[in-house]
Amino acid sequence: MKFCPQCGNKTINKSIDGAKRTLCSESDCNYVHWNNPTPVVAALVKHNGKYLLARNTQWPKNIFSLITGYLESKEEIEMAALREVKEELNLDGKISAYLGHYSFFEQDQIIMAFEVEAEGDLKINHELAETKYLTQQELSTYNFHPLYITEKIIKKWLTLSA
Repeated sequence: MKFCPQCGNKTINKSIDGAKRTLCSESDCNYVHWNNPTPVVAALVKHNGKYLLARNTQWPKNIFSLITGYLESKEEIEMAALREVKEELNLDGKISAYLGHYSFFEQDQIIMAFEVEAEGDLKINHELAETKYLTQQELSTYNFHPLYITEKIIKKWLTLSA
């Protein structure tokens, strides 16, 4: 960012609270870009007795993960997870378990994960290339590489469902 989004003056880099920050060069403006992580929700969807994974259209073949999406302004976290399930899969769901929160430093995100029991007729939207269904046993041994956060979420889920 070269210019302040508040006043239009040039920005500078400076150490604040022990971290390099971008701030406005105009001392009266007080704008600081804190670069806080973006909140993301993830849903492990159970549908028709199996667990549903999806492949994003931007991902290589054989890379599948949970249903994910950004938390919107003034949206409850649980409602965001259910909204993503509806938008991406056309399924109605209910939260059955909280699976924890995970720092995803590479994308500057914090991911809040849930297990969702869903019903309805599956119809994927434009964001997804394909889906696959796995049993709990298949999910417990599924190779999520390189999606290590998804693997952490599934490991946590396995301890909760044991």
